[in-house]
This record gives sequence, structure tokens and C-alpha cells, in this order.
Amino acid sequence: MINNKEKYSQIIKAESKRLDFLSCGISKAQFLEEEAPRLENWLNKNHHGQMSYMENHFDKRLNPTLLVEDSKSVISLLLNYYPSEFQKEDSYKISKYAYGQDYHFVIKEKLKELLNTIQTEIGEVHGRAFVDSAPVLDKAWAAKSGLGWIGKNSNLITQKVGSFYFIAELIIDLELEYDNPTTDHCGTCTACVDACPTEAIVAPYVVDGSKCISYFTIELKDNLPHEMKGKFDDWAFGCDVCQDVCPWNRFSKSHNEPLFNPNTELLSYSKKDWEEITTETFNKVFKNSAVKRTKLEGFKRNIDFLKK
Repeated sequence: MINNKEKYSQIIKAESKRLDFLSCGISKAQFLEEEAPRLENWLNKNHHGQMSYMENHFDKRLNPTLLVEDSKSVISLLLNYYPSEFQKEDSYKISKYAYGQDYHFVIKEKLKELLNTIQTEIGEVHGRAFVDSAPVLDKAWAAKSGLGWIGKNSNLITQKVGSFYFIAELIIDLELEYDNPTTDHCGTCTACVDACPTEAIVAPYVVDGSKCISYFTIELKDNLPHEMKGKFDDWAFGCDVCQDVCPWNRFSKSHNEPLFNPNTELLSYSKKDWEEITTETFNKVFKNSAVKRTKLEGFKRNIDFLKK
């Protein structure tokens, strides 16, 4: 006999599949006890650099019931963004997650639809959708609900498809059947630690965010530090090195979300094209893209820094 919790969980997982999410895992909404000292330590060591927002809402980051009233369950979802085509060799590099339209909008729409289905098929359920823009520890929740393990590069990794996917949550006031965490399969591998161009992975499972190329090229608003000159490996926006070298990403399969398909110029541009980019071209190539976060000024700053 299927109980309601199981039935509701099945409805949610079936709908997430229909919406093209890679996978869906469910956890009980409660205080993340193991994460608390880890987050505190990371902040105390100033590994967040100028990302001062990481210091805000410390309690909410660790306890979803403070974010969503009466919340009972955290539904974690993965959406693949691994592309089928890549930039040309010997160009300034854009992180693969930013090839297409800004994922925040794409995923938010899917989450709205998922919540709508839950309300239609199950009844009066309240909740909120989160896509990397609120104090929610995405990777911790995804790992807790068995979607993968947090690797030595601090990314969520799965045996089946590696790590090129977005993580999102729906936190709702409905009790469901909860999944169990999976085991860590990094083993003795240190490929990501060894390959990081700026040595940002300061210890296995610990990333100093203030040394990460993604931080420098996206988050840092000041001038780029001179001592990092020549260490960016041609990354102009974000960095995929620790994912590219991860053996589990041999299993990455290309996504089938048309909105994540890149603009053709993005794939074909040479270094010279990027160096000569105009406002008009920037707006055209990165229309609705996450790259807009740096604005043309920030993007040009990054390109100038990479020029030999």
C-alpha cells in the first residue's frame, strides 16, 4: 500500500523528469548541523573575499525553516548545461554555464511549473523556489538528498553525469518521503587540486573563493591583482578547469535545453575579436546571458588582463 508521502514524492519526481531536470532528490527541511562549523570556518578565513553577501543571513543559510514558514521538505533538482559545441581553440574562454541564456530565468520558470503541478495534483501546498540567488546551501542540500557527493573541488559530482549542471531547490510545507545521501567517490584522485591555475583548492574539499578565477573575473569589482598575471589560463568569464579535469566528467552528456544553446559568435570568436568587442556586439552576443553580470567594462578589464 503506497502512503501519501510516497505518492506525492512520486508525482514530484515524475514532473521534474517531464520538465527535463536531470534528477530530483528530497530532504527533510531542518538545520544543517554538519555545515554550520564548516561555513563559519570558511568565512573566518575570509575565503569569500569581497563576496560580503556570504556573511549575511548565516542562520537562514543553515536552516530552511527560517526562509520558508512551516517548511517540511527541500526538493533539490539538477539541470544539465553541458554543451554539444565549444569555443574555438586559442580564444579567451567563457565558462560553459554562461554559453546560453541566464540560467536563473530558465530554471525559475521550470520551478514555477513544478510548484504549479504540485498545487494542482496534491492540493494547497506553499513554497518558494531558489536558484543560486538566496541564502540556500545548494550543494549541501543536493548531497543530503542523494543527488551526488561534494567533491574535492567543492562541486557536486555524480557518477553518471559528472558535475556540469545547475542546482536549484523548491522548499515546501509538505512532508514527503526523504532520500539518503550517497557516498564519496573521489578516492585518492587529486586532479582538480593539481590543475587549479591559481591554487584556489587550498586543501581537498576546501576552496579559497578569493583565489578562484571565477571570483576574480565575475565577483571582484576592483582591479585584478598583479600577482595573478599570467595565471588565468585565458579565462575571461568564470573557469571550468577543476571540472574539465575531473574524471567523472568523462560521462557528461550534452543538454537538450534550447535556451542554453550559445550564440554562434561566442563559439567562433578569436582572441582578436574579443579584444575589439564593442558595446553593440557585447549586448548582442550576451543577450540574456549571465555574462551581463560583469558588464562590458568588467569583461574588457578581464580581456586586458589576459593580453600578453
